[in-house]
Amino acid sequence: MRSEHTKWVMLALAAFTIMGSYYTYDSIAPVAGLLRDERGLSQSQIGLLNAVFNLPNIALALIGGIIIDRIGAAKAILIAAVICTIGAVLTAVGEPFGLMLFGRLLFGLGNETLYIALLVGIAQWFHLGGGALAIALFFSMARVGSYSADKSTSWFADVYAAGWQAPLWLAAGLTATGVFSALIYYLVDSRFPHLRAVGQKSERFMLKDLTGFSRSFWYILWLNVLFASVFFPFRSTFSIQYFMDVKGMNLAEAGTANSYVFAAAIFATPIFGLLADRIGRRASLLTFAAALMPLTFVILATTNYGLWVTTVLMGLSFSVIPAVIWPATAMLVEKHRVGTAFGLINMIQSLGLAAANYGAGYLNDVFKAGPNNPQGYDAMLSMFALLSLIAFFATLLLLLRERRQHNGGIEARLIGQSDASMQRH
Repeated sequence: MRSEHTKWVMLALAAFTIMGSYYTYDSIAPVAGLLRDERGLSQSQIGLLNAVFNLPNIALALIGGIIIDRIGAAKAILIAAVICTIGAVLTAVGEPFGLMLFGRLLFGLGNETLYIALLVGIAQWFHLGGGALAIALFFSMARVGSYSADKSTSWFADVYAAGWQAPLWLAAGLTATGVFSALIYYLVDSRFPHLRAVGQKSERFMLKDLTGFSRSFWYILWLNVLFASVFFPFRSTFSIQYFMDVKGMNLAEAGTANSYVFAAAIFATPIFGLLADRIGRRASLLTFAAALMPLTFVILATTNYGLWVTTVLMGLSFSVIPAVIWPATAMLVEKHRVGTAFGLINMIQSLGLAAANYGAGYLNDVFKAGPNNPQGYDAMLSMFALLSLIAFFATLLLLLRERRQHNGGIEARLIGQSDASMQRH
């Protein structure tokens, strides 16, 4: 099998593996209202379901990245996919609430390792170029999972009519399909190891190794953490409830409205990935995308504009940042440390996601947000606007640093120029 063909097969397997996992992560928002109405869960408890998803990864995401560098991405992908499935099943069983929390915690533990391992695997198979497009296509398939979770309120209305548990069993079944694609990925990777990049054997990890990353890497890290802490708690936990309580939508309408961002990202993310590969200017693209996020929440909180305005703004931001940020990160670190770098990002990101999910739910409870008090959601929107504004400042710092280094330095070339330009150096 030719290497050009093999790497696209591996990308397809990686994309299919992550698709079911993303569906399951986003399955909480569509059932949030049912959990509140049928089980009597508070908004803090609903937020905790996604907060606890991130808790184990505050410590273990970095460890997972180190393990990936040790045992290889393919083996880590298969193990993590199995753990995800077990966690999704326990979440669907769902009673008592403690078991549901444990299922989400276990699912989160497997999902973050799966996510990092798949990114490392793609970086290895596309080490000769086209990494941004490949990762963008990977994220597009992940968005198919998120889009499907939101649209499931319409596509599987009968499932939701059966109560809060049936939609979670549907999510568990989709997660289980990822185990089969992960197994095929492992078998192909084992057969053709010479076709992908293999970094030098990772030396024993020491804490001082975490100080060896460049300043540009740390700016990208904080952008990633802050962006994720805004986007996912809103879109994957509270947005459907917000659209129902504030905008007067029913469940199917709110799910459809929430899905537009993911639908746009399915097609737009590869375009921006291809653009980053062709023309570079990654720091400028990140700055543009980050500027749209605080604007989104200001419009939601202070105007009555149609949801399409904020959907377009958030969809653009959500399409650009993942397509650019992960390949840029892989360029900034040595090949044998990519897993460690991705793990470090996800470790701190998990802390942000846990805090933001629980914090948003807590604010909604304190200010009694709900259909009878839609203004109670303003505090949550203000929190997200502030976090996204700080993320924008991080991209400005990155852009200024890269422009100062434009005439020299490997970081300036990797962040600011295209793949074609890099191949000439």
